[in-house]
Amino acid sequence: MRDLLEKFMSIGTSLGAEYLDLRAQKIEKTEVLLKENKIEISTGILGGIGIRALVGGRWGFSSVTKLDSIESGIKEAISMARASGKKGSIDLEEVPTVEDSVTVGRKVDLDPRAVTPEEKVSVLGEMNNKLIGIQGVKAVTIEYLDVSGRQYFCNSEGSYIEEDKTYVWTKITAIGRKRDVIVTGREEIGTTSGFSEFLDKKDRAIEKLGNRIEMQLESKAPKGGEFPVVVGPELVGVLVHEALGHLAEADLTLSGSIIRPLLGKKIASSLINVYDDGTIEGAFGSFFYDDEGTPSQRTQLIKEGKLVSLMYDREHAMKFKRISEEEGIIDEFNTSPTGNARAESYSVPPIIRMSNTYVSKGDMSMEELLEGIKFGYYLVSFRGGQANLDGTFQVGVQEAYEISNGEISNPVRSVSISGNTLETLNRVEGVGEDFHLISGRCGKGQMAFVGSGGPHLKIGGILVGGA
Repeated sequence: MRDLLEKFMSIGTSLGAEYLDLRAQKIEKTEVLLKENKIEISTGILGGIGIRALVGGRWGFSSVTKLDSIESGIKEAISMARASGKKGSIDLEEVPTVEDSVTVGRKVDLDPRAVTPEEKVSVLGEMNNKLIGIQGVKAVTIEYLDVSGRQYFCNSEGSYIEEDKTYVWTKITAIGRKRDVIVTGREEIGTTSGFSEFLDKKDRAIEKLGNRIEMQLESKAPKGGEFPVVVGPELVGVLVHEALGHLAEADLTLSGSIIRPLLGKKIASSLINVYDDGTIEGAFGSFFYDDEGTPSQRTQLIKEGKLVSLMYDREHAMKFKRISEEEGIIDEFNTSPTGNARAESYSVPPIIRMSNTYVSKGDMSMEELLEGIKFGYYLVSFRGGQANLDGTFQVGVQEAYEISNGEISNPVRSVSISGNTLETLNRVEGVGEDFHLISGRCGKGQMAFVGSGGPHLKIGGILVGGA
């Protein structure tokens, strides 16, 4: 494959490309949807080559499904770049050339390709039956996806990378009802180690979800208003991903996110340190190289409350390097490529995406975080939510408890929290000594596997929605 791809580099540059990269993939994929005892299943092989050409400061992109169509695809990408008219302003920040062959994640215990679709459906059916057997659970939906295969990357600067990838992901959603009370719960499983680890995790996920539904059906609605809260790692991960992470993706920052005027400035409590880290072994958002061939890395976004970096691809690293020079941003602010260019498949160009985004741990015990709270809430697990470029967010909470005089007490249901990202980050009063990452998928026009999390946090006040 290497000889074939490198042959086309000289063809592309001879046709006028200032830069060219090719991403070839052969991925086997299985998707299963089990809903109301009905099953939809699809399997297939995704194979093709994505082609990016930089001509006159403008991008052109095309994709082809056959090797003998690469040359015509290169010509199309170059033509598309030229068709946009006047000279563009895109330059790429330099990165080292790389030659490597790697496998994402830990050693695969059981390749999902070795498990038949019938066996996968059987496992999901057993999971469904266990949940339906729990008192109060009335409906279950299970979404399953596995992806396995190899990707090849080659560019005109001399890099060549081969990566084997395996992901297994499942989301379980349950609806519970008791008299006139209706509640929902969800749990996700993600692994890069194969089907056996999924099997190891599924029973615990079902147990947690079943307990959560039963707890919500027996609980009361919360009081509405602003209260101090202690937030668990799962919800911390959602907040740092949705309410901060997207704001710090350099393309969205440039599009008008609230942190655009705050580069290099303090935006959070000095207790807060936030990282995006694609190098954590076995984490669901980890990888060795992004889809531009840049090594993944541990990027500190917030250092003791100060915004010290964004997440970049090569194009936006160069743009923010110029911005920092023009605006006199402090030297501490990073403008180097961070390895965050990711594409869902060969058929689309890479865009800036998170990997594993988290708050780093502190030194406070759970007892110390709860201390001094006369009345508030302990927020454990999220149900769903959204965040906006203006910094506002709203998140549903599926597991929550009252805090009374420094002790966790009665469970509550149907909780939601809302606020402004920067105000919330500045209200952090304590950071726990624990740490946990969860697995998930993120949509930004394209799907990406990600991780998020952190320790428990104590927040001095947040708006809680209630009865």
